[in-house]
Amino acid sequence: MDNTRKTTGWDTVIRPRKGWFDIDFKGLVRYRDLILLMVKRNFTVLYKQTILGPAWVVIQPLLTTLVFTVVFGNLAGLPTDGVPKFLFYMAGNIMWHFFAQCLTVTSETFTKNSKLFGKVYFPRLVMPFSTVLTEMINFAVQFALFIVFVAVYAARPDSGVAPNWRLILLTPLMLLQLGVLGLGFGIIISALTTKYRDLAMLVSFGVHLWMYGTPVTYSTSMIADKFPQLLSVYMLNPITPIIELFRAAYLGVPRYSYGYNLLSVGVTAVVFMLGVILFSRTEKTFMDTV
Repeated sequence: MDNTRKTTGWDTVIRPRKGWFDIDFKGLVRYRDLILLMVKRNFTVLYKQTILGPAWVVIQPLLTTLVFTVVFGNLAGLPTDGVPKFLFYMAGNIMWHFFAQCLTVTSETFTKNSKLFGKVYFPRLVMPFSTVLTEMINFAVQFALFIVFVAVYAARPDSGVAPNWRLILLTPLMLLQLGVLGLGFGIIISALTTKYRDLAMLVSFGVHLWMYGTPVTYSTSMIADKFPQLLSVYMLNPITPIIELFRAAYLGVPRYSYGYNLLSVGVTAVVFMLGVILFSRTEKTFMDTV
């Protein structure tokens, strides 16, 4: 009897990665069906057992914008660069909400999916990328509502709304940068929270503080008028140039140097690469600490 065995090659070999830059981006392409499945799951979990369901995607920004309009626009009397207060706050709100959700949900990648990660292998970056795609779909709905209001106000000759069509063409790039920035910060926090759980408790609080350091509830021109010496430092916030560019594109508000936008892009690239590298290093040992 012949006891020899024929050796056949494996289709897939899973090995631990050792290098800092040994990141499986090709795996994301191979597992694109899983990413889409996770996007569907995110929607199901988010709106499961709710009365209004996906309608909350529209209701939430509307209610928040109304509160901002009443509190900051009417009661506090903050300037809105000559455009309708409702549109001014809605523009900042939907952009900030998209970034904040990408950051907050992504920051929970390891802690919320630890059981799934412990049972089956797939590229761990699938989870944060699916989160960003989910938030992009939510943003698309809110953005469509925003465009309706812009069209209504722009039809009025005295509204002060003057869309800049050249800047509007940059919308996909603005959205991509904002999503990548939120993803970068989110996966950095996610990687760190595997060892330092205190960070998870500070995320929500920190995001709210960050919002007040961003022109969501007030205009950058107000900072330039009252604190001109701080304007350069204020514009170093990578989200500030994005929101300013978005308002300039759709509302026609004055904006500042394109140099700040280029700096924001540079910061976004650094944060994203740092986050992916840290995430890749952490995924090798997180099951021992999470």
